[in-house]
Amino acid sequence: MGLLILLVCAVIGSQKAGEYLYKNYVGSDTKETAAEAKQGEKPVIVIDAGHGGSDPGKVGVNKALEKDVNLAIANKVKSLMEKQGVKVIMTREDENGIANSKAEDMKERVAIINREKPVLAVSIHQNSYGGESIHGAQVFYYTHSKGGEKAAGIMQEALLAADPDNTRQAKANDTYYMLKKTEVPVIIVECGFLSNYEEAEKLVNEEYQDALAEAVCAGILKCLE
Repeated sequence: MGLLILLVCAVIGSQKAGEYLYKNYVGSDTKETAAEAKQGEKPVIVIDAGHGGSDPGKVGVNKALEKDVNLAIANKVKSLMEKQGVKVIMTREDENGIANSKAEDMKERVAIINREKPVLAVSIHQNSYGGESIHGAQVFYYTHSKGGEKAAGIMQEALLAADPDNTRQAKANDTYYMLKKTEVPVIIVECGFLSNYEEAEKLVNEEYQDALAEAVCAGILKCLE
């Protein structure tokens, strides 16, 4: 009898957690309202590991391929989020791309996000710049998305847990295809600069990837409060 009561309490607790996470989902403008979910269901997040297949993305000064770093971090975020009771949809789960051309690949990623209607979509990327001294994670959001702006600010602050010395700020953008064409809040998390040797070495280090994934997870959970 005691075991039965415990099981019932666990189920009720899980349902209440789902209701709480959905009560204050990110987004308040027209674009974001499509993401509102039914009470009691698990919140849905899309994690997009940028690039893949024949598209390596940026190539680091240490020869690291952006597509590999993106996927490693994305998979870690997925695992952490699922432990928190969040349903995670991945745009890709292995080294392959999802279309034969960059243009079609991007269209398919956008289609996945719009079809799944997540509370939030997080696209994982790595940055690069001509000057090797530039470093630090930075979050981008669509200029005209209030929900995206809010999520980006939260995520930028959360990333300080992995790199407390980072002074970069969340930045608006109105040209990135994924940000423009999606119907829910989307943020692009550039985890660091592969053009900076010290940061490139950190980005391929599993412990640092774990720290980044934990920071991203914390940011997403904060967005769902």
